[in-house]
Amino acid sequence: MTELRKDAINLLEQMPEDKLYFIVQIMQGVNGLYGSEEQAIRDRAFERLESFRRKVYQLDCEKELESYREEKYGTADIS
Repeated sequence: MTELRKDAINLLEQMPEDKLYFIVQIMQGVNGLYGSEEQAIRDRAFERLESFRRKVYQLDCEKELESYREEKYGTADIS
């Protein structure tokens, strides 16, 4: 359990019973902001897709062509 949760629970334990009703309403409202189960599924799917993402290095076309010519013909000299 995180420190934040422990602090929240301690505050709830100190609160008078008649005030807890309002806290429960607020918590339900905040919980509604998180969205439905479908949104949670979409979020997990998006996170999974993000995990597959890789950085692509900048491709130097001239250098690649020169390397290809060197490999294929033994020389990269065009002239």
